[in-house]
Amino acid sequence: MKDIFIVEDDALIAMLLEEMLEDLGYRVSANVPDLEQALDAAQNKEFDAAILDVSLAGKSSLPVAKLLEALGKPYVFATGYGSAPEGSNSSQPVLRKPFQLSDLEKALKGMQA
Repeated sequence: MKDIFIVEDDALIAMLLEEMLEDLGYRVSANVPDLEQALDAAQNKEFDAAILDVSLAGKSSLPVAKLLEALGKPYVFATGYGSAPEGSNSSQPVLRKPFQLSDLEKALKGMQA
């Protein structure tokens, strides 16, 4: 089983995402709502891959993405804005909200989580 780290500031979306991941056979290792907690958890939690909301209460999740890249951890951006944040790796997968279970599954497989 793969452990997934969720960074999502909307509690309802985070809960739905947890349920979807469990339905797909994944386990959520951490679920955090803000940039500071995300940076801490990225360094201190065990996980195989991450799903990052692009905007966390108006702050970009790009610092978390850069940290994950330095740690060699795969991730996917989740956004209602349609694109990854400015300055991110252009080849990084983007999961567009609202998404279906099949979209999530495809994104996870795409990053080999």
